[in-house]
Amino acid sequence: MPAQALYRKWRPQVWDEVVGQDHVVQTLRNALRTDRTAHAYLFAGPRGCGKTTTARLVAKALNCLHPDPAQRPDNACPHCVAVNEGRFLDLIEIDGASNNSVENVRELRDKINFAPGEGRYKIYIIDEVHMLSIGAFNALLKTLEEPPAHAVFILATTESYKIPPTVASRCQRFEFRRIAVAEIVARLKAQCTAEGLAVEDAALEMVARQATGSLRDAISLLDQLVASSPAVTLAQAQALLGTSASQTVQALIDHLAEGEMGPALELINRAVDAGGDARQLARQMVDYARNLMLVRLGNAGLVEAGAEMKAILSRQADRLELPALLKVMRAFNAAANDVRGGWQPQLPLELAIVECSAPPPAADAPTPPPATSRPVEPPPKPERPARAETPPPSPQPTAEPPAAQPPSLPASGARPANVNLRASWNHLLAMMREKDKVVEALLRSCNVAGLEGNNLKLTTQVKLVCEKINDQPQTRQLISNVLSEVLGFQCGIQCTLATGRLAKNKDVQPDSLVATALRDLGGEIVED
Repeated sequence: MPAQALYRKWRPQVWDEVVGQDHVVQTLRNALRTDRTAHAYLFAGPRGCGKTTTARLVAKALNCLHPDPAQRPDNACPHCVAVNEGRFLDLIEIDGASNNSVENVRELRDKINFAPGEGRYKIYIIDEVHMLSIGAFNALLKTLEEPPAHAVFILATTESYKIPPTVASRCQRFEFRRIAVAEIVARLKAQCTAEGLAVEDAALEMVARQATGSLRDAISLLDQLVASSPAVTLAQAQALLGTSASQTVQALIDHLAEGEMGPALELINRAVDAGGDARQLARQMVDYARNLMLVRLGNAGLVEAGAEMKAILSRQADRLELPALLKVMRAFNAAANDVRGGWQPQLPLELAIVECSAPPPAADAPTPPPATSRPVEPPPKPERPARAETPPPSPQPTAEPPAAQPPSLPASGARPANVNLRASWNHLLAMMREKDKVVEALLRSCNVAGLEGNNLKLTTQVKLVCEKINDQPQTRQLISNVLSEVLGFQCGIQCTLATGRLAKNKDVQPDSLVATALRDLGGEIVED
């Protein structure tokens, strides 16, 4: 017979063993003590934080035989023992994911009127209740409105926003919180002591952080660690569980602080190829960036971390301005909620990296005026020479005027002598945002090398960006059309791959192409 998993063996059996949910436990114990319990509860919160465990404790307390309500559940009476052993007939646990049809709820409704077989109450725990169909919720609604006196419903969910308001309004709602790292570590230490396990504190902290607020996940990770040896070091934990997610996140932040888009993309792909969860990595990036923001704002006391981790956070926070941190949080929060990358899970993360690495608008770029009824006008286009007034129409045909060119562009190959490239580039990005945000993101990941003839030269350190601009005809044509409209002459686009790193501006000739790119477009010199 296989050994019992630690998370099942150490499931709380009395109220005092519940970790991190004091606000819920205190309210429920007071209600049980004064006999003011509800007929329906809604337990909402992240996975592994104690929702089902608390529901089972309520079931035991309602049916406990101890004469003092304050001592229930006593964990010793026949009813409590039966619940612990999984043989209490009046406790019905239902998986909402696999019993989500109207027929399943109707079957439940038909049986609910029968009196309890052993205890005072029949307790129905419906886990993952948000998985019920709309028809099933409607079938359940009538029972929640007028339940039998002996029935109590406890609905548990990780996605409470999916519960219809008509159902939620008929339940007493309790919000379960993620469990703090310190509380998880303390619980793991107590279990290690009871099990005779020698696990380093640093390894336990690593497990607690990797569990992201789920005590069940933390205990499962601990179980995995001690399966090979009862004595576990931090190095062994990192080897068994893979590279610590926090180390990956720290390295990503370092790359973003240095503007190293290429290495950041490679790191993400290595993490996903090694079996990492892309959405979980995105969430951890948001949490880590939030900690950096708190440290930068002088609120390091709000960060749950040890002295060593706070030193790392302080070092990285000094290298990232607040707007950059906000951009990281927004970009990776969008990646965590993006479900379109199922066939290519790293894609939302890659897009977040590109967005975070995009250079900010130039400081002297024209700022939009306050919102008024007049639309924002683009920069003025070069004026064409005035045309002489046309004489009154004559009955005899006249030749077409020689200046019959497209109104927005001068003759092919011609361009104005003076072009404000910096203002034109920012206007190009603004117009592209309205037409195609993906193409705009590609352009923002590029550096401008200069204007050569009727071609705008771009460079990028990302091979994928270079290929999309050069090899996709629709993308190339769209950029060329918008660029030509902005500059006032027919202009093409060409992107090349820059493999070097950003370097400081060196001495350049003031009238050279490089000087024009640096002065007018905010270009940057790279070195191999």
